[in-house]
This record gives sequence, C-alpha cells and structure tokens, in this order.
Amino acid sequence: MANIILAPGWRNPGRDVTPEAAYWNRRRFLKEAGAAAAALTLVACGARDGSNSDSEGSSQRPSDPLDTIPDTPTRDLYPSPANSTYPIDRPLTDRLVAATHNNFYEFMTDTSRVWERVGPFEARPWTIEVGGEVERPGVYDVADLERELGLEERTYRLRCVEAWAMTVPWTGFPLHRLLDKVGPLSSARYVRFVSFHRPEQAIGQANQDWYPWPYYEGLRMDEAMHDLTLLATGIFGAPLPKQHGAPVRVIVPWKYGYKSPKSIVKIELVRERPPIFWHDLQPNEYRFYSNVNPQVAHPRWPQTHEELIGEGRRVPTRLLNGYGEWVAHLYDADVLNSLS
Repeated sequence: MANIILAPGWRNPGRDVTPEAAYWNRRRFLKEAGAAAAALTLVACGARDGSNSDSEGSSQRPSDPLDTIPDTPTRDLYPSPANSTYPIDRPLTDRLVAATHNNFYEFMTDTSRVWERVGPFEARPWTIEVGGEVERPGVYDVADLERELGLEERTYRLRCVEAWAMTVPWTGFPLHRLLDKVGPLSSARYVRFVSFHRPEQAIGQANQDWYPWPYYEGLRMDEAMHDLTLLATGIFGAPLPKQHGAPVRVIVPWKYGYKSPKSIVKIELVRERPPIFWHDLQPNEYRFYSNVNPQVAHPRWPQTHEELIGEGRRVPTRLLNGYGEWVAHLYDADVLNSLS
C-alpha cells in the first residue's frame, strides 16, 4: 500500500487526539430550477445526494483511508519541525477518524465516505496561479514552493459552523511567505482563492450541478498576511491525503471551517471584496468574515458550545476560536458582533 505513513515516536498517540475531518459539514443546497422554487437546505458542514451512490467510482476506490496520499516528490520533508508559537490545550484528533470524516462536496456529501471517492483525483503534480494586484504574477509548482518556502508543523483548533470542533496537526507554510514572494501592490485589499474544477475526476462536481463550481473563498489582505493563516500541504506528519484537500489548502483557524478552501489552484489579489461560495448560495447564513463568536447566533445552530469530535463531550466556544490574543486587533466591534 503506497504512501502509508507510520506516526513517528515523538508524536502524540491517537487516543489523545481530536477528529479533524468533521470540520465543515454542509448539507445539500437545492437550487431553484426554472420557475419552480426548491427548498433551500444548505448546511455549512454534511448532507445526502446522488453522489453517494455505491455504483459510482467503485473501480478506483481506495482500499484504505490512508491509501489516498498522492505520490509526493517532497515526501522527504515530512514530518517537519514543530512550531509551538500558538499553544494548544486540547488533545489531537485520531488520525483514522480524521481520514474518514471529511467535508468535501466536490466528491461526496456523506462525510464518512469521501475517502472512498477520491481515487480518480490526480493531486500531483500541482500548480497554483498567483496573480492580480501583484508585482510578480506567475504559476508556481507546489513541490517547488514546499522546498523554497519551508515547511513546519502547527497544531490548530478547528471549528465548524455546525458546532463541531477538533484539533489537528497541519504541515505547511504561512501564506504571507508566498504573498511576499509575488509582491502585493498597495492596491491589493483582498485575496481570492479558487479550488479545482475537474468533474471527470470528482464525481460530486459532475453530479451536483446546482453548486456553482469551482469553490471560491476570500480573505481581507491583513487576514491573509497574518502569520496564523497557513497554506497546508500535510497533516499528521505526512503529505495531505486527497480527502483532506491535497495537495494544498488554506487554513484560517479563527474562522469557521468553510473559510479554508481545499485543493486550491488560484490565488488572486484584488481591489474589491470578492464573493464567497456559501454566501452566494445562502446569504443569511454564511458571511464574508465568519469569525468564530459564541455570542453571534447562527440562524440554525447555537454557537455558544461545540462538540469535540471523537470525544463525545461539549465545551464552551471561545471567541475567535481561542486565537483572540493574536487576531482580535484586526476587527472592530461591529465586525466581531455581527454575522458579517
């Protein structure tokens, strides 16, 4: 079985860990067809639809949840040195739980079975186009960026808007290193991200045409340049499995999980605030900033507490997911205390 990675001895045992893949459960949105209004059932984190059929994609189904790591030319960089700048007071998520609980609608809405559908997805080699309001636009190979910009491991809390929570050890590099490389212009005020669009490899994209693929998200420039914002290329000391967003994804730990797009192919620096995928589908539930705040009620999910996935217990939700010490200064009260 290729690319099965055994955890090194220095790493926390799985029983002391929290599940990650539970992060962004989003239920299915039924788009209006023609003149008939369909029922809107968007959920920012799980659901059911035709992409869940057992007959689809079975010929390339992986034999194991960890048999989904693409061939990675930078495998020698993993595991990477740990960066403990942002301390964690929760146990990690079990690695197998994380590998079998993923929200990745591009493949399937059944979070427990996404790993079964990622076989046809070709996640290496991979490039990211970086452009817009920059001095040095270009197309960059992810493997080259991993070696040039350096990798480190960071353990972050993650919070889904549906009140799931987990703690995950990512490997990657701060996004600002890539942005510094391309030279943002003074006119750049926001950063826009676009994920892949390959319906021939991702059955969810082929079967769910009511979604406006590809996935797209955005951050304010100061959010994107913050040291906490990570471009992740690995998890649990190994390259990212496909169901986790291989080969590269965004991690913004003080925001709800849907602000962290997977398998990105484009980063664009822009002057105007960009639209985001879930807000365009359900604007009263998903907003641009989407900062974790227990005092801001969601229309459907109470935000005061969260369930620690894999532990079966609920704990109080922290403002900005516990990262306020580092990011609270970015926002005024109107932003923090609204669904904006």
